[in-house]
Amino acid sequence: MRKYSVPVAIFLMVGLDQLVKWWTVENIALDTNRDFIPHVMSLAYLRNYGAAWSLLQHQQTLFTIVTLVVLSVAIWYLLKNLQASLLLVNGLCLIIAGGLGNFIDRVRLGYVVDMFHLDFINFPVFNVADSYLTVGVLILFIWIMKEEDHGVKN
Repeated sequence: MRKYSVPVAIFLMVGLDQLVKWWTVENIALDTNRDFIPHVMSLAYLRNYGAAWSLLQHQQTLFTIVTLVVLSVAIWYLLKNLQASLLLVNGLCLIIAGGLGNFIDRVRLGYVVDMFHLDFINFPVFNVADSYLTVGVLILFIWIMKEEDHGVKN
């Protein structure tokens, strides 16, 4: 069953990311904020030409190479472990969807569209794909910790 549901899940997640980015571009003026959840989150439209926290601005070749390597490894590992732990599979799916979502922006636009601004903390503006990547890495970290605990008990 996972053999068919995994690509569908990744496709739907990338689609949601692209839909939210499209909506943002169509409805929010560039470099502005709009209230969303007062004192918690506002919506913005920013163009990020770099990585997290706008690091390495305008390094598209580097981002392309890194993204292709990470996606290749994640897809290979996912295919190799498709019947493994659901935690591992979900983490890899999130990482792949997040990487693809931002990669599509970089190839199509030359930058990544960011839109979520946390009002209660000084944190960089981010997007749906960034959320997938963050949660995916957190899930993989939890999976690794569980695997290490399991290995110690044996």
